[in-house]
Amino acid sequence: MALGASGLAPAACEEAPLSAIDWLSQGLGAPPASALPDPESVSLPRTDLPGGKIEVTPIAQPSPEAVGLLPVSVTGLPRDLWARSDAGDLARRLADFRPDMLPAARRLLFVLLLAELDPPAGEGHETRLLLARVDALLRFGAVEQAQALLMRAGPRNRALVSRMFDAALLTGAEDVACAEIAAAPALAPGLAARVFCLARAGDVAAADLLLAAGRALGELSVYEDALLARFLHPEAFEGLPPLAPPETMTPLIFRLFEAIGEPLPTANLPLAYAHADLRPVAGWRAQIEAAERLARAGALPANRLLGLWTERRPAASGGIWDRVAALQVFDAAVTDRDLGRIEASLPPAWAQMRRAGLEPVFAEIYALPLEHLPLSGEAEQIRFTLGMLSDRYERYARARTSPPEAGDALLAAIATGEMPDTISSPDPFATAVFKAFRARQAPARLEGLIRSGRLGEALLRALQLVEAGADGDTAALADGLATLRAVGLEGAARRAALEVLILERRG
Repeated sequence: MALGASGLAPAACEEAPLSAIDWLSQGLGAPPASALPDPESVSLPRTDLPGGKIEVTPIAQPSPEAVGLLPVSVTGLPRDLWARSDAGDLARRLADFRPDMLPAARRLLFVLLLAELDPPAGEGHETRLLLARVDALLRFGAVEQAQALLMRAGPRNRALVSRMFDAALLTGAEDVACAEIAAAPALAPGLAARVFCLARAGDVAAADLLLAAGRALGELSVYEDALLARFLHPEAFEGLPPLAPPETMTPLIFRLFEAIGEPLPTANLPLAYAHADLRPVAGWRAQIEAAERLARAGALPANRLLGLWTERRPAASGGIWDRVAALQVFDAAVTDRDLGRIEASLPPAWAQMRRAGLEPVFAEIYALPLEHLPLSGEAEQIRFTLGMLSDRYERYARARTSPPEAGDALLAAIATGEMPDTISSPDPFATAVFKAFRARQAPARLEGLIRSGRLGEALLRALQLVEAGADGDTAALADGLATLRAVGLEGAARRAALEVLILERRG
């Protein structure tokens, strides 16, 4: 199996809550409507065609677990990556990943989440792995990718519709989700969602009736009742104190607060909510802060963040504005290809990026423009580091002609795959990386998964080990990197090793 160097929460069972993420909408638990009629109930017209009795058999629908955005021709992954694993085991492993992963590990995880692959073994799991994939994407703030997966799967059950509705609310596409609910109200993720959609469609009278019914039947919380009442009839609540923020946030509650003119800040909410601040209605500072959060987690293209950074001149100083100002001075120097200004402005811009944890994003933007410039001194050293953090790491390593700084020789060896026979370094992380790149096979704790054909599980476990290694467990780091190399993911292993040594995410 081969995969390029740059690639890109357990879902509940039918009896469990529709969403494994506590900030997602909860459904009412009604059984999903049947997607196909009973063959015996189909009435056919009479026919004079020869051959006797006509047999009717519904055409089997493809499994939603096989839905993906990246075909095997793009990923290089085998189609049966999940086929011999249990959906529940895979879902539980996916639930462990968090947005602050190493960029290389996160890119590989995104490929696994978005790949078109055969469904796992076993019966009865229905959409469990798909839901876990969607939940993981939402947790990382990759709302648009989650939406695309859900649209491909279609509204097959309430769990999928619930997530469609949540994702649509977070991106401002709620009219599309409301159309799905109108077409199949039995799959609506809750009575509050139906009230909201009726009002969005302009049928306030029907929304009032449904709200009253929900109130009488006890199907709405006191908080939802109060918030929906203000949404439907804001004039009746003029002059009254605003509602207190909710104890538990959902995308619907978030959008209702926005609709009644009391928008809530997103800084302390889960990452997916940051998309609301990317819209032009948000202030420039809020847009930049949201874009930085999302770019850090790999959920926003670096060039979109660059566009926000350079959109206008900062009118203040301190904090984020110092970062924007330093970036703009450096970007202008790169645009003009002025070597003197680049050498003067790169160190302060780099210092600002490091302070904000945006080094990989900065490298993605500027490694290529800086690659062939004859820089010197501190600017040259920073340029080399940017190259090591980019997808051009091997080019940079082979092109380096200046004497290496301390530790650069090991970085170059990792980047080229030409590891020396020995290294002398007191750094335990360097020792762990060296051990991984000298290993000839996966460690025993993962070799069994690979031999039994559970390659997808082995990859998820390897990513977990790499993450544990980045946080200080050097033995886990060596095993995780060795496993990635053993299954042919050399590029991902190299980039993860470089990031561990450069970004200093330790303890």
